[in-house]
Amino acid sequence: MNNIQKYRFVCTLTFGDIYGQIIVWLITITISLAAALGLMGARRPVYALATVGLVVLLSLPFLLFAFVTTLLNHIELSPVDASTKMEPMPGNVSQQQPVQTTS
Repeated sequence: MNNIQKYRFVCTLTFGDIYGQIIVWLITITISLAAALGLMGARRPVYALATVGLVVLLSLPFLLFAFVTTLLNHIELSPVDASTKMEPMPGNVSQQQPVQTTS
């Protein structure tokens, strides 16, 4: 278990890395809603709801796969020398002190 301390684990994912994926999925949902509105005037509006449900159901696994693979591509595990002094990262929640009330 002591071997894990010899590695540095960093996630370099930023919002810009997944921004395009979110835009594509929003376009897909918008097109499906436009198709649903077009079908809503038909004699069977159930087809409109089925169209939206089918598009969301079929596109969601692809979106989740894209997010997960993007996340895994931005995880870095690099070896650290034993002589290197490890300091806590500035945004680390575990190093923060709880808020004290003044009364």
